[in-house]
Amino acid sequence: MAKAKRSIAKSDFIQRNLEIALEKLAVASAAGNRAVSVRSRDGKKVAATVKRLAKRRAALLKRRVSAKKRAKRSPSGDTRRALRSVLKELAGTTKALTKARSEKAAGATELAALKSAQRRATGYSRAIAQIDRALGRRKK
Repeated sequence: MAKAKRSIAKSDFIQRNLEIALEKLAVASAAGNRAVSVRSRDGKKVAATVKRLAKRRAALLKRRVSAKKRAKRSPSGDTRRALRSVLKELAGTTKALTKARSEKAAGATELAALKSAQRRATGYSRAIAQIDRALGRRKK
């Protein structure tokens, strides 16, 4: 079998690939910055929602205790309806809180991964710029 002849890369091919790689790094860095800012803003909104729902749930738990005591003391239709409405509202709030907490956890995981990728892209960009400056000084 004849060996395949190895082709030697030309300078314009290498230069073009370097430029493409630098452009892609710049695009990735910009996209990372944008994604981190959007995810951070969304994360703050979800955190505020979780906090609001947690406070509301705590208040409903207190109201449920007092409604149960009232219903036990005087079991009329009004007190039973009040207890039922509190239980219904508490169930809805708990369901929304569970959903918001899972959304918050997923967003935090994604944000951490985005920040890591953003740091890498920024670090690579800085290192490449520093090396380019050093190589430029040597040429002169």
